[in-house]
Amino acid sequence: MEENDPILERRAREAQASKEKTLRALMIAMIVVALALGCVLFYVWKQKSALVSDLELEKQELTQQMVALQEDYNTLSSDYDSINSQLDTSRAEVAQLIERLKKTEATDRAKIRQYEKELGTLRTIMRGYITQIDSLNTLNHKLTADAAAARREAAESKKANEELTQQIQDLTGQVAAGSVIKARGISLKAYGNSDNRTVDRSSRVKRLLTTLSLVENDLAPRGPVRVYIVVRDPDGIILTNNVRTSFDFQGETRVASASREVDYEGAEVDLAIYLNDIDQYVKGLYTVEVFTEQARLGSAELLLR
Repeated sequence: MEENDPILERRAREAQASKEKTLRALMIAMIVVALALGCVLFYVWKQKSALVSDLELEKQELTQQMVALQEDYNTLSSDYDSINSQLDTSRAEVAQLIERLKKTEATDRAKIRQYEKELGTLRTIMRGYITQIDSLNTLNHKLTADAAAARREAAESKKANEELTQQIQDLTGQVAAGSVIKARGISLKAYGNSDNRTVDRSSRVKRLLTTLSLVENDLAPRGPVRVYIVVRDPDGIILTNNVRTSFDFQGETRVASASREVDYEGAEVDLAIYLNDIDQYVKGLYTVEVFTEQARLGSAELLLR
């Protein structure tokens, strides 16, 4: 048998040992690399998970902001149809934005940022609505207050005019009443054959005489005034003769027993009016009423036996 060469064997063992050492070093290096890669992958996964969690949180917060904006829009109202129409459009846009956000992945950063911008725009629009509604409400309140003030002023003016009109009417009435000619001392007497002798027996009466005085009145109109007497017998029948006399009083035509015209200049005037040519007189109470066409001046009575 051949003997092994110790040198070759030693070299072979050294080569084997070197090879094993190299393999162990390579294995250790691979393990280290694998461990490092695992750590890196774990770190990357952890960072990604944290990022996804943050993005989900941002999406939730954005969703809450949109819902809050939607509630704010729902609280807005106006008395103007044009603004209400615009509000309805904006409410629909907010609702659509919420639905789009729900369907979008949190990792889609581009769309999330786009939705944030749209949310900001809708907020700005809402602030514009609030300002516009407040301005219109303020203007409406001012116009309402002005209208109420105008109505009050109109009512006060109307009341003042009515009061002034009433005062004018009262004064006019007072002037009219004050301008009416009045009389005093009205009397009715009976005379027989002698004009200067009064009688009280019906069988002796030939004529009746009414005397009176038109009192002084500076407000009364000047000029001719006709005075009418209406004499009634005890049965209430108006005594008249062949001279038919009538006058208008308060829109009614009345029969007079006799009349006389005098010139009235505001000073007191005495006058007498005879009633002649009555066929007969009966016993009883006779009355006389004295008129002008503007007023009833008074009355008097006469008792015949």
